[in-house]
Amino acid sequence: MFHHFLVHAAFQSSRWFPRNQRLKFQIVLFIFVLLLLTPQFYILTRPKSSRYCDKPLLNNLIALIVFSFMATGLAVTLTLTDPVPKSIRAAYHTFGVLSFTQGLCTIILTYNAPQCVNTTPELYLFSLVLSWACILSSAFFLIRGCLWLIHRMCPNWFRDTCLWSGV
Repeated sequence: MFHHFLVHAAFQSSRWFPRNQRLKFQIVLFIFVLLLLTPQFYILTRPKSSRYCDKPLLNNLIALIVFSFMATGLAVTLTLTDPVPKSIRAAYHTFGVLSFTQGLCTIILTYNAPQCVNTTPELYLFSLVLSWACILSSAFFLIRGCLWLIHRMCPNWFRDTCLWSGV
């Protein structure tokens, strides 16, 4: 869910800028992607990562790198198109489901590989940090989804229950 959160944050942040100034945002997005991919490739290229951890954390890291590239492409597509077509929205939500599944796999694999902290500490710590990022971003979307559902079912609920609505 972490990659889905990154795409969501990029999309929402890009809407703060006028259409003609989004190139600056694209440059910032490119720098952010480099900062996100650098530790992943660093851990992937470590010879220790591939040999000493008997759990599939390295395979999960490769899947995370693929998801990072997919998130980058989707973020660039979403920030450049205005208004967003339904097909891209459908791809975004499908990516969210896949990202949630991948995050769940990351959490399960990290939980089942505590012995890798001694053999491949970089890989295990990265998986642990990403597991917590997946948990926090899932909580964000859960709260956001609940608020969306409340707004859909009771559109005037907040206005009717606020103290300052009668002023």
